[in-house]
Amino acid sequence: MQGFLDFFVRGFDYLATIQLNDIIDILIVAYLIYKIIGIIRKTGSNNLARGIVLVLVMLWLSGVLKLTMINYILRKAVEIGLIALVIIFQPELRKLLAKVGSSTFFYGLFSSRLKNVSELEAAITQTVLACEQMSATKTGALIIFERDLKLNDIITTGTVIDADITAELLKNVFYPKAPLHDGALVIRNGRIAAAGCVLPLTNKTNLSRDLGMRHRAGIGVSEQSDALVIIVSEETGAISVAEEGMLKRNLNRDTFDKLLRRELVEDEPAGKKTGEIISRIKENLKVKK
Repeated sequence: MQGFLDFFVRGFDYLATIQLNDIIDILIVAYLIYKIIGIIRKTGSNNLARGIVLVLVMLWLSGVLKLTMINYILRKAVEIGLIALVIIFQPELRKLLAKVGSSTFFYGLFSSRLKNVSELEAAITQTVLACEQMSATKTGALIIFERDLKLNDIITTGTVIDADITAELLKNVFYPKAPLHDGALVIRNGRIAAAGCVLPLTNKTNLSRDLGMRHRAGIGVSEQSDALVIIVSEETGAISVAEEGMLKRNLNRDTFDKLLRRELVEDEPAGKKTGEIISRIKENLKVKK
């Protein structure tokens, strides 16, 4: 019993020594672990993660039990494994570094991004209307809503348009005999930036066989950026949305419309939400006074 109490006393003594920099350190590490777990879940690498944990446990046990040869082999395997992990998770690491390096990353943390919500909502309305009509006629379409990560490399592969979004214009772009119908259309800040763009294909091998090149290209660009990608199937007319490598298929009009508005309009930055919370607190304080 005394040993149990001593354990708690030592624990409280240790907690008393924690300073602000220690809390910041813990929060950063916790956030990194959270992001790593998210990457593992999205890439379906659960078995790989379990294998890594098993190797680390074996490395620790071999050191405790003084199994010199096994410990040496495992240490070398871990050193080589670090390089292998960088190669395996190259797309995810590229996307993460691109997001950190984007101009909107730090700006979005400390201040609100300026969004023309009315233009964006109008763009969504016209896009939903066009996709519904293209779905009825089984006209294939590939539409990308750019978000924080800029798609300049993709835009340069197509034809710059820079026009307001209307359902008729979207349908004209993807008309089967139109010169730009085979490529992707990129929407930036509520306007059509370019059309006929070439996209990278996904490297996933476990996709359904009924998904064609249009769907694989949509999934591919969603893996390498934070863009929201809309695909209308030419074979079935089904509307799908790709985000972060995940594909949501066979969406009806209402679900499709709500999904776009939730992800593009209601996805407010932390700075804006924080400002609203502070304003509400000030109003409550005034009422109490």
